[in-house]
Amino acid sequence: MAEASILTGEDFRRRVLARGGERLEEDHGDHVLNPDLDQLLERAGAREAAVLVPVVDRPEGAQIILTTRARSLRKHSGQVAFPGGSIDPQDASPEAAALREAREEIDLDPAFVDPVGRLPRYVTTTGFRITPVLAVVRPGFSLRPDPAEVEDAFEVPLAFLMDKANHARESRVWQGRERHYYVMPFGERFIWGVTAGILRTLYERLYA
Repeated sequence: MAEASILTGEDFRRRVLARGGERLEEDHGDHVLNPDLDQLLERAGAREAAVLVPVVDRPEGAQIILTTRARSLRKHSGQVAFPGGSIDPQDASPEAAALREAREEIDLDPAFVDPVGRLPRYVTTTGFRITPVLAVVRPGFSLRPDPAEVEDAFEVPLAFLMDKANHARESRVWQGRERHYYVMPFGERFIWGVTAGILRTLYERLYA
């Protein structure tokens, strides 16, 4: 897909609805590029989490909202991420958790957000099973990042993120072994790790 292609929020909605719940039971995650991590699928005590993948239906082309995590955080500080976090006991569903976290982190009003589907859960080396909640967001909202959690919120064209040419594979040594992961540089931003892995899964399911 060419980077210059214009992708719309409504096209995104149609693609998600057309795929339905296909293969949602097949977890994705860090083990996809690192087969020796298959034991993550059976990991006891993994915490359930949810992130919102918010696709803004803008006239010039759909955009995805991403955040930069606050540098004061103990874990994953300064990294690009989706709004989201752990699923709490009071959350009725992953959708409820993702919407709550997006409201808490960046003040995204749920009235503008229409959840349309999910991706398979993403299993991480840090002990989380993350449900990505796909949503179309109506323009007109305003964002106010909580500085305790989020340094800033920004938008990236969906067409850029769904262009395979912008998906690079890199590796580094982690716990004595080489680990592979996707990176998607965008200007001065560096999208990698779980966020890039979820975006890669979105590409493979809807746009490949």
